[in-house]
Amino acid sequence: MAELKVKKLHPEAKPPVRKREGDAGLDLYSVEEVVLKPGERRAVSTGVAVEIPPGHFGLVKDRSGLALKEGLHCLAGVIDENYRGEVKVVLINLGEQEVRLPKGSRIAQLLIIPYAKVSVVEVGELSETERGERGFGSSGVS
Repeated sequence: MAELKVKKLHPEAKPPVRKREGDAGLDLYSVEEVVLKPGERRAVSTGVAVEIPPGHFGLVKDRSGLALKEGLHCLAGVIDENYRGEVKVVLINLGEQEVRLPKGSRIAQLLIIPYAKVSVVEVGELSETERGERGFGSSGVS
């Protein structure tokens, strides 16, 4: 099992926590009160820095309950394995009401994901597939 090393940068910071066995994400907590008006976005401090295991990256994603109930969505969200600064969560309020979350709230989840190291090769043609260049909406509605 890979290790996620965590450094507290703030005395009230909570390390990321997996609430239940089988959960993919680790909950991230704020070290500040969050108030977002409709349409407003903000980088929210977690008060922690992490050391992502080699060959992995961190992906910051929405908490489903906050997304559904409050309209909160995470923007940006990739943490490279060589980044050692504070983890901040960029939240935007897509709802119609102001959202207020107290200090210490679970604001996002962190997934640790392996990635493929690839070399980039410029070519004149790509291989053929059944789908080809058909993009947005090309597979139909239902």
